Amino acid sequence: MKIISESQINSFKNFITDHDSFIIAGHKEPDGDCISSSLGVSYILSHMSKPYQLLNAGPFKRTEIKKYASSFKQEIGFMTLEEQKRCGLIIVDCSEISRLGEIDGDLKTFDTFIIDHHKTAAESKNSIIDSTSPAAACIVQQIFEHLVGKPNEEEAKTLFFGTATDTGFFRFLNESDKEVFNSVARLVEAGTSPREIYQDMTGGKGWNTRKLLGIMLTRAERYLNGKLVITYETQDDTRKYGQEGRDSDALYTMMLCVEGVEAVVFVRQETDHSCTIGFRSKDRVDVSIVASKFGGGGHKNASGASTDGKVETLIPSIVKEFSRIIS
Repeated sequence: MKIISESQINSFKNFITDHDSFIIAGHKEPDGDCISSSLGVSYILSHMSKPYQLLNAGPFKRTEIKKYASSFKQEIGFMTLEEQKRCGLIIVDCSEISRLGEIDGDLKTFDTFIIDHHKTAAESKNSIIDSTSPAAACIVQQIFEHLVGKPNEEEAKTLFFGTATDTGFFRFLNESDKEVFNSVARLVEAGTSPREIYQDMTGGKGWNTRKLLGIMLTRAERYLNGKLVITYETQDDTRKYGQEGRDSDALYTMMLCVEGVEAVVFVRQETDHSCTIGFRSKDRVDVSIVASKFGGGGHKNASGASTDGKVETLIPSIVKEFSRIIS
């Protein structure tokens, strides 16, 4: 993780100074990092006495983020034309307005600042993008500490939650990530309990999620000499077991622990003609390359995509793309 430069801090500070109010928005189907970084920016604005709206299209499927749903709206609050001109849009944990999903109102008309850490994000004048950062929350924490100072216990807990989510509770970090560990240590010093956050992240799973997980494991198949594992979920599965509280993270963890497995893919048939795809990998395999071929993107070892197609035709295409990068 890079340390944010003074010029980057100043660009964000100037953006805040140049606008009277703000909209904070993160990507659809939010995860802990999206929620954490959104709330983290709202804390900064509160300390700077700037009004804001928190937007997210949802849905809030993940068990660990459901309690935050009431803090977010799906439509832009009423503003006069002049108020719109003086309102800034801050996008966190993604860089494209299209990734925000179905928000009621035209976000394209607002002056925009982007805070993101995805490898596929494109830098612009009003942005702080660091693909070496494991979470957007890490970037927001740096901005907070520069502009506000030491976070209180609630603020520290929120920021810790975001970083813990995108690092798999620090499993994906290595010896070169000492700045990340230094950052979370400051959050612990501010009153965060890692044990409590781990329990929030891993507990409270529904019975149906365990049943669905069993089905996904049964369907899993190995490709490319056992280095790639792919499984899938049908629309019938969704109707039977519901959409709430899925635990795909547990699926990825178990499959990546198998000897010889370097990458895992989970395909979900969302509609008759479209699917979402989750990609995870270990070490050298860059799944963002494959995700980009299906209109998605993300990190080297964790990416996603939404694309037209059906499971039975997409899986051979996915295997073909992985064959180019897995030897």
